[in-house]
Amino acid sequence: MRRAAVVVSAGTMAVALAACGSAKESGGDTAKSDSAKKGDALTIGLLLPENQTARYEKFDKPMIEKKVSELTHGKATVKYANAKQDASTQNQQADTMITNKVDVLIVDAVDSKAIASSVQKAHDAGIPVVAYDRLAEGPISAYTSFDNVAVGKVQGQALLKALGGKAKSGKVVMVNGSATDPNAAQFKQGAHSVLDGKVDIAKEYDTPDWNAQKANAEVEGALTALGKNKVIGVYSANDGMAGGVITALQSAGLSKLPPVTGQDAEINGVQRIVAGTQYMSVYKSYPQEASIAAQMAVALGKGQKLDSIAETKVDSPTEKDVPSTIVPVVSLTQDNIKQTVIKDGIYTVNEICTPKYKAACDKIGLK
Repeated sequence: MRRAAVVVSAGTMAVALAACGSAKESGGDTAKSDSAKKGDALTIGLLLPENQTARYEKFDKPMIEKKVSELTHGKATVKYANAKQDASTQNQQADTMITNKVDVLIVDAVDSKAIASSVQKAHDAGIPVVAYDRLAEGPISAYTSFDNVAVGKVQGQALLKALGGKAKSGKVVMVNGSATDPNAAQFKQGAHSVLDGKVDIAKEYDTPDWNAQKANAEVEGALTALGKNKVIGVYSANDGMAGGVITALQSAGLSKLPPVTGQDAEINGVQRIVAGTQYMSVYKSYPQEASIAAQMAVALGKGQKLDSIAETKVDSPTEKDVPSTIVPVVSLTQDNIKQTVIKDGIYTVNEICTPKYKAACDKIGLK
């Protein structure tokens, strides 16, 4: 029997998907004085952090563009730039958009601290900033992301489940994300809250740039130091790094791979889950997150309040009570691929079950 998808709720932080056209007009000091006069003809800047992770170009960008178009009857323009994991480049991109007088910025920060100066410039120019996926510092006007601590908890719980009674029988390696990404610290916090005291975390790394090759080298070093047969599980913070981790495990000649976690439900990660080389990933509803960011941006561009969109508030290191919406996450394993990424239209069965994975798909009933 297939288990139902396990949804981790962000407490009372319900996701609001009401159309922003019904939001009340605001006299907020970050809104342009003439924004209400522009109506739907907004120019929205979209700054994404990198293109190594498949999600940004495949999901986030087109989904935000589509939702903005729907909300503005096709009259708004989205100006896009990708920083390719360079914080200085992203600041330059933001400054260019500010100079070109966009109405709103949606920013997924490469470095949450480094972007603060550009956020301040936008604020000074009367341009609201929506912090997307990562909690940027500086005077942001809104924020939407997933419950990042819950992501780490889900990963840790899945790893414990996979280990079962063997949890204390060997060593666990933790491969965390980039130290410049505030989300990475929250994933790590959540994972440690579950794993500490229940497993022996013998090696732990904060992997620069979330780079798969660096993760591969870290795990190769850990296997050499600890002994390849002593490692019983690997916490990997996302699917990209999980690929590097699994390559290192396979190169070590292990007859049976230890369970490896992931995040983002990238196609390669889902296929590895089907094949059994990766134990799990965390599925995050990008359509939901993108929709909320677009709603926030359009509402702010029109000088409207976010009351019907952002039902909670969060504090950043520099700002208090930022209007926010936190989206729930799902633990993705072989048991719920149909109920998650396929049901939501992220992938089709044919996209997952290529000839290389057809036998594995047949084995788990994915047809």
